[in-house]
Amino acid sequence: MNDFEGERIRELELRHRDLDEAVTRLGRRAYLTPGEQREISELKKQKLLAKDQLTVLRRNSDIPPAE
Repeated sequence: MNDFEGERIRELELRHRDLDEAVTRLGRRAYLTPGEQREISELKKQKLLAKDQLTVLRRNSDIPPAE
């Protein structure tokens, strides 16, 4: 693994964690407006994309998944 790959993996891990926290915060609300429902849906899509990108990078660089 080179420095660029390692840095990219760290960035994606941080992004995934931030998105997860945002989804959790919105999910705690008793009621979501239609705009918030769209926002949470978009956040979940972005979170999944980040996870998919992490999986590909780790697979190509033999880095185990972070816990």
